[in-house]
Amino acid sequence: MTAGGLTIEDLEHWRLFGAGCRVVELTADRAVFELCACTGELVERHESRDPRLIDYLRTVPPPDDDARK
Repeated sequence: MTAGGLTIEDLEHWRLFGAGCRVVELTADRAVFELCACTGELVERHESRDPRLIDYLRTVPPPDDDARK
């Protein structure tokens, strides 16, 4: 797992191109999330303690597994 470094803008850019972001763990002071390819395949796992990023991740819709079937 890599630590921090990604910004909200990075995640928006990632999602703009059709890739996904899957939240694994989300608490008031820590987020663990995965960046996934448009196929749902894991690309990278990240952890952040940035309050702005944690708030942003609360708005990310869960992956729509039915859309890939």
